Amino acid sequence: MSNDGVNNGRRRFLVAATSVVGAAGAVGVAVPFIGSWFPSARAKAAGAPVRVNIGKLEAGQQIVAEWRGQPVFVSRRTPEALEILRENEAILADPNSEASVQPDYVDPTTRAIKPEVLVVMGICTHLGCSPLFRPEVASADMGADWKGGYFCPCHGSHYDMSGRVWSGQPAPLNLPVPPHSYETDDVLVIGLDEETA
Repeated sequence: MSNDGVNNGRRRFLVAATSVVGAAGAVGVAVPFIGSWFPSARAKAAGAPVRVNIGKLEAGQQIVAEWRGQPVFVSRRTPEALEILRENEAILADPNSEASVQPDYVDPTTRAIKPEVLVVMGICTHLGCSPLFRPEVASADMGADWKGGYFCPCHGSHYDMSGRVWSGQPAPLNLPVPPHSYETDDVLVIGLDEETA
């Protein structure tokens, strides 16, 4: 067989071009496949668990995480703040959190697995505003009877340092406690129940 008239340069070009197109196709198939291993933004918004490192969260501080597209307040309470919780019961609408949304495994007073770490949804139960974290006791702008907690600037609802609403407020219920657990002492998992973790 004769190779007369065969252009070896063209043949190499066609082989190289076919290889490049084939490699691009393989990458095009692999990227979505590998991407499917990770939860999408839609899956996260639907409630995929969120891990939060609380190792550097100091007493009296709060961080805000996001779960299901909503803010979650995570605060580390001081020993003094925990002691005040029992004193608040007379001014609260639902001191034992009987009508409020929270998992069965949290304490009804501290509303937490670990007493010092509070995890609540950052949405006022009145009309959905985001309350402000005000841990200072008897601060000048909140008044002498303020024991620390959350204040909703939209309509004035007051919550204590367990997210329990005061009596006579526009908000009808305590701030909800989302399902949560601890992966380690420093890693909180929001959206994964303590009982199934």
